[in-house]
Amino acid sequence: MTEELFRADATLFECTATVVALDEAGVVLDRTVFYPLGGGQAGDTGVLTAADGTALAIVDTRKHKERAGDIVHVVAPGSDLGPFAPGTQVSARIDAARRRAHMRFHTATHLLCALVPHPVDGCSITAGYARLDFHMNEPLDKEALTAGLARLVAEAHPVRQRWIDESELDAHPELVRSMSVQPPRGLGRVRVIDIEGVDLQPCGGTHVANSAEIGTVVVTKIEKKSAMTRRVVLGFAAPAAG
Repeated sequence: MTEELFRADATLFECTATVVALDEAGVVLDRTVFYPLGGGQAGDTGVLTAADGTALAIVDTRKHKERAGDIVHVVAPGSDLGPFAPGTQVSARIDAARRRAHMRFHTATHLLCALVPHPVDGCSITAGYARLDFHMNEPLDKEALTAGLARLVAEAHPVRQRWIDESELDAHPELVRSMSVQPPRGLGRVRVIDIEGVDLQPCGGTHVANSAEIGTVVVTKIEKKSAMTRRVVLGFAAPAAG
């Protein structure tokens, strides 16, 4: 199993690792800072660099389809994997700006969950935007939600990760906001993200350490996707000219 260094520290952007396997998709390492696509959050991109300086571009990161627990660092078709044979020591470095955007947007979606108290039936977190689909039929106000997000960001709420027993989650099913993605079971405990005084829910994604780090985020669009689905799209405010 690939050791997931990003779980404990989302700001760790580089690590050393050993290649343990190659397949048609890419490279499997014994440990990594690369987050794999999951929970609505896009996979990381970046570069692997061998000791001789050979660099290998990573265009996506995915969970292995056949070996549970392994993470595949996806390469572009035709990439030369020769210098990255199993046993090779490498430096693994993610695109830090992309990761920071994911972190800011992911935490912002949790703030949005606090403002819209309805189940979530769809989610997408990218470096350019984030969206949540809420299971509801009431109208939503774009300006009111943007103002609510600004307030929660300005209040600078600490954001912490912690683990709870599965029995505690069973006793509080309301903590699970997503209708489509359930927390992984079988380990005896579940990782939760606790935004102090605002939101608490299971999540395996990467987050900022304080809501103030999100910066200015705005609701760019609200759509009625179906009779019982309202989509809210978030974006970062454009920097002031000059």
